[in-house]
Amino acid sequence: MKNVFDEKDTSEIINRINKLETGTQGLWGKMSVSQMLAHLNVAYEYFYENKYKKSGFFKGLLLKWVIKPIVVGDKPYAKNSRTSPEFLMTDEKEFEKEKNRLIAYIDKTRELGESYFDNRDSVSFGKLTVKEWNNMFYKHLNHHLDQFGV
Repeated sequence: MKNVFDEKDTSEIINRINKLETGTQGLWGKMSVSQMLAHLNVAYEYFYENKYKKSGFFKGLLLKWVIKPIVVGDKPYAKNSRTSPEFLMTDEKEFEKEKNRLIAYIDKTRELGESYFDNRDSVSFGKLTVKEWNNMFYKHLNHHLDQFGV
């Protein structure tokens, strides 16, 4: 798996993002390319924007026991996987705005580095290791960039 804290790997990810155009069609799924970029931004909003609240006790247990291993594990996501309601994009988004926000989040994550993320709290999953943070961010990026053929 690529490393979101490595300059070479993040450059490769950003190059893939820069290959997208407003008319790029997905190979599966329902999202437009702009919606997909906005969807990817949600994972970073969870961490950087303090936009989402921690789940209640029972939902929190479900997230930690059932969803966390899928999100932070090594196994790639299946095509057409279900997503959390916060990640659903139903209205059209502005391509350039979402693309630039995503690249800025990727750059910020790399610049902060592994030590910043080590054992840092995730709103959904509690404390995560550097590997878990990396897997969560990279797996999601890679899944959707593959979805749009870049």
